[in-house]
Amino acid sequence: MLETLWFILIAVLFVGFFFLEGFDFGVGMLSRFIGKTDTERRVLINTIGPFWDANEVWLITAGGAMFAAFPNWYATLFSGFYMALFLMLLALIGRGVAFEFRSKVDNPRWRNTWDWVIFFGSLLPPLLWGVALANLMKGVPIDQNMNYVGTFWDLISLYSLTAGASIVLLFLLHGALFLSLKTEGELREKARGVALKIGAWTSAVMFLFVILSYFETEMFTAHGINPGMIPILAGMSLLSVHFFIKAGRDGWAFVATGATIVLSTITVFMLLFPNVMISSLNPDWNLTIYNAASNTYTLKVMTVVAVTVIPFVLAYQAWTYWVFRKRVSASDHLDY
Repeated sequence: MLETLWFILIAVLFVGFFFLEGFDFGVGMLSRFIGKTDTERRVLINTIGPFWDANEVWLITAGGAMFAAFPNWYATLFSGFYMALFLMLLALIGRGVAFEFRSKVDNPRWRNTWDWVIFFGSLLPPLLWGVALANLMKGVPIDQNMNYVGTFWDLISLYSLTAGASIVLLFLLHGALFLSLKTEGELREKARGVALKIGAWTSAVMFLFVILSYFETEMFTAHGINPGMIPILAGMSLLSVHFFIKAGRDGWAFVATGATIVLSTITVFMLLFPNVMISSLNPDWNLTIYNAASNTYTLKVMTVVAVTVIPFVLAYQAWTYWVFRKRVSASDHLDY
């Protein structure tokens, strides 16, 4: 019971991370190209200025929860995906430093350099997350001792790269729609234009990933051709984005991309359950919520702490978004 509860809680944490950090990554990638002047780029970056660091806390919390609730999952995942996670960490550090440093020196070359760091620091994490999630669904070489026995290059395939590309495009779309809600004038129109252009590509690559999943994973074997309403609703949400943008309903379009991210992430965890990592060598060597979990006492203590603390964290973050709900323009004080 507690193992299932903590599997669900970790899934919720990743859902929150991908939804919130998704538009952060999207804005970071788009700021280099939508913003043609330093002032425009500063406006774009300032749209996520009050949020980006708090959004990353969801990932830190998910990692901490995984370590405490499922230490064997944490150990196998972080050792097997070590290089990918190391590159992701470097990208996140570089992006955070760039946000703080780009305006410290009034020099175009200095700021241009940090703008590229923001771009690559926003591009690499979603790409690597796509690769990681695809391999979790497909399975990786894990032996009977729960050790990953492959290499970094075993994680790279057409399937995993397609997953990475689909997440990058989805986050770009999510970020463009966030900008359409947080900017005004020419910048807003540019963001809407980008959303319209990449919407079709996002849908195409996402559905290509679903098709490849039929051949590369046991998704349809385990759940049938109809895996349930959640993945179907994810696809419908993505397809509705174009119509919302055309109708001038940017807010609903953002909700639709958010729903796509949330429902797609839930789908991945649904397909895994009760596994947390699948062994491509022998299904008997799969890591499950039972053989990867901590003892019952640890899970009970964690549950008490989570029930006590999480409502305050959610309330604080909701308050932050409410305080900084207004659109950002060049006339505002720009810190980044």
